Amino acid sequence: MQPSHLNSNPRSFSVQEKLRKEAMALPEVYENICHGTMAFYIGNKMFVRLKEDGTTIALYNKERDEWIAKNGDVFFITDHYKNYPMLLVDLLSVDRKDLIDLLQTSWSIRVTKSIFASLKKNL
Repeated sequence: MQPSHLNSNPRSFSVQEKLRKEAMALPEVYENICHGTMAFYIGNKMFVRLKEDGTTIALYNKERDEWIAKNGDVFFITDHYKNYPMLLVDLLSVDRKDLIDLLQTSWSIRVTKSIFASLKKNL
């Protein structure tokens, strides 16, 4: 059986590549696996991961209610995430600008102080 992060559905592969391209554009990010799916990390902290369906991501966001109010079909949570500062996003429906904004926000929430200081020093 093939791991879920290698979903063979062409549409899933396309959105996974979209996620990879935008996440890897952020500083000091690397890809790894989390719960059997692709995930992206800053330092040792995961900031976004692909859900098992291959088309939904979970990322950190402190303004999730505003995103859900903007478009509840694209931005949502399940009961599992109710007590966590996380947002679920439908990669098939989210536009690129919103995806980039959400990834940057999640990255900034999860970046360690030492990595941030190092990046700031090198500007």
